[in-house]
Amino acid sequence: MKLIPYWLDTAEPSGDYRRTPVPDEVDVAVIGAGFTGLSAAVEFANQGASVAVLERHTVGWGASGRNGGMATTGLAIGFNTAVKRYGGTRAVEMFREYNNAIDTIEKLVHNYGIDCDFQRFGKLSLAFHPSHYEGMLKSQEQLAALADYDVITIPKSEIHSEIGSDFYHGAMLDPLGAGLHVGKFAHGLAGAAVAAGAVVCENAAVTELHKVSGTVHDVHTTRGVVRAKQVLVATSGYTGAVTSWLQRRVIPVGSFIIVTEPLPDEVVDRILPNRRQSSDSKMLTYYFRITPDNRLLFGGRARFALSSPDSDVKSGKILRQAMIELFPYLSNVKVDYTWGGLVDLSMDQMVHAGIHDGVFYSLCYSGHGVQMAAHMGKKMVAYMGGDKTANVWEDLKNPPVPGHFGPPWFLPIIGGAAKIIDRIK
Repeated sequence: MKLIPYWLDTAEPSGDYRRTPVPDEVDVAVIGAGFTGLSAAVEFANQGASVAVLERHTVGWGASGRNGGMATTGLAIGFNTAVKRYGGTRAVEMFREYNNAIDTIEKLVHNYGIDCDFQRFGKLSLAFHPSHYEGMLKSQEQLAALADYDVITIPKSEIHSEIGSDFYHGAMLDPLGAGLHVGKFAHGLAGAAVAAGAVVCENAAVTELHKVSGTVHDVHTTRGVVRAKQVLVATSGYTGAVTSWLQRRVIPVGSFIIVTEPLPDEVVDRILPNRRQSSDSKMLTYYFRITPDNRLLFGGRARFALSSPDSDVKSGKILRQAMIELFPYLSNVKVDYTWGGLVDLSMDQMVHAGIHDGVFYSLCYSGHGVQMAAHMGKKMVAYMGGDKTANVWEDLKNPPVPGHFGPPWFLPIIGGAAKIIDRIK
């Protein structure tokens, strides 16, 4: 069993950027070589700006290479909650932004010829409790009434048309959800950025941001200092003390994944006959899909802990038992990969993007970062160029997490509360 992400292990690197010199001056310095940073770099470079992407590790090393490979519709808080919190008009605007985000990925794949197995198999949301299915029925009604948007609800009596499990009490299907090989996508973006003139610097951890004036900063890295007219922070769950104001507003939650050995077609057809991108409605959610080479990828918040080799192994064992609980006929299937990564949550589980003290940022994707990160990278280019309408999240309040000044000491408390909620709902 490999303790590395399946996506990064099975993707051909676009290049070796570990010794690429850090330039002296650029128009834009992007911190983080994930989807947000790379998408922004492609757009900036194609507009003629000089741009350097500064990455502590390697391309896609963080959340962009450690997720489930799902580009799915809908907000993390759900449409019903969004309507209650922000009103119907605003909720519809936010909902549609996620659909636009999937379109952004599709356009990037097409425009730059990125071979990453992008396909719109649809998103299957599974009801863990009967009341959750009732909520899905309400969402279906509200989406039709407010957004003129159609989703399909599937009662428990018909659930086997979509999933080979009796674990759930119904489902909601959005046909526009997509899946992709995120390792290949990340390296495809990096290659497109470099081809357009961007500089990608791996093993170049940012150690200090020294403000010169306005948005101009000297960006200190472990491989040199670059002066940038603008800085974009795109570090998601790996946001650290260099940007302490942002760190206090990001809750880094461990999310863990296992990937099985390749499975026979008849077994895959039983698990997910229509190859949907699937997740359930628990607080400690399970999410799963079929990979392009017929493996089952199964992930979740197995433990509210940060990722480490020991933590990943423990979480992998929990996830394997959960997988067997859902699909008992997989009890003898071998697990080939186990890994962990960090999901970047905010207090309100919403995207947050804007500018603070002369530094631009986009993060807090709350488990929906595949599509929204790639989308916001492109959007932030327009926003940083002066188009305020490009950032639909700008007006959201972004309070710090009380008592959060460094390592997330509060994760066990959140995890305990989530377990209780899952038991009683």
